[in-house]
Amino acid sequence: MQKDVEKAVEELRPHLQADGGDLELVEVTAAGIVKIRMLGACEGCPMREMTLKQGITRFIKKKVPGVIKVEAI
Repeated sequence: MQKDVEKAVEELRPHLQADGGDLELVEVTAAGIVKIRMLGACEGCPMREMTLKQGITRFIKKKVPGVIKVEAI
């Protein structure tokens, strides 16, 4: 699952970078929890939670069905 999540993150990265943000994959647990760190403009963005829930989480779960949850740390 780790490799599939890494590929999904790499697909997402250009979209975030276009707005001055980025993300770092920190961990993928055996239970299907993905932990990411939001960077750059994403750190203080008021839309951060919406981006995480509606964009990042939805995209990663679609690409990697075994993912249960995505958390920003």
